[in-house]
Amino acid sequence: MPDSDPRHHLTASHQDPSLVGIQLRLMPPDPEAFAPYGRFVTPPDRPGERAFYSDAFAEHPDDTSAVVHVNFVRQTPLPITASQVERHPYAAQCFLPLDVERYVVVVMPSNDNGDPDPSRACAFDMPGSIGVIYAPNVWHLGASVMERDGHFAVMMWRGGAQADDEFRHIPPITLIDAP
Repeated sequence: MPDSDPRHHLTASHQDPSLVGIQLRLMPPDPEAFAPYGRFVTPPDRPGERAFYSDAFAEHPDDTSAVVHVNFVRQTPLPITASQVERHPYAAQCFLPLDVERYVVVVMPSNDNGDPDPSRACAFDMPGSIGVIYAPNVWHLGASVMERDGHFAVMMWRGGAQADDEFRHIPPITLIDAP
């Protein structure tokens, strides 16, 4: 049963038979709604100021190294059907849009067994001017751009004895634009 929190914007899929599974409406970036999962990376308000986010990467396994890479993400127009999510149990992960017009951020909590809980998912329609930091252990959709192909700089800790990439299949969620 979907969570009663209206920020989740879940609807039953029977409203549009062409869409698969739960329909999840994209909402504008909402730092408060996203706070349980991480935070948005936004530029400072005034020239000469700096916005620091380094504290998001303070905790990590001792035997890991900081890694920065740039990825290339193919366009996926809406509606987007998602059937797999990922998490990184031991380290935060940051996506900074380099050449992105619009992208999707989907996050969800774990259920009592530690598995992703799609019924409580949140989806955000992100402009290319805002980055995202996923906190450690947060289930999220992989990078998805909507308007055109795009590039992100990705920063996280890698290596070490503990595997930090976990992927799970979920019942389908179809991401749709807000009305």
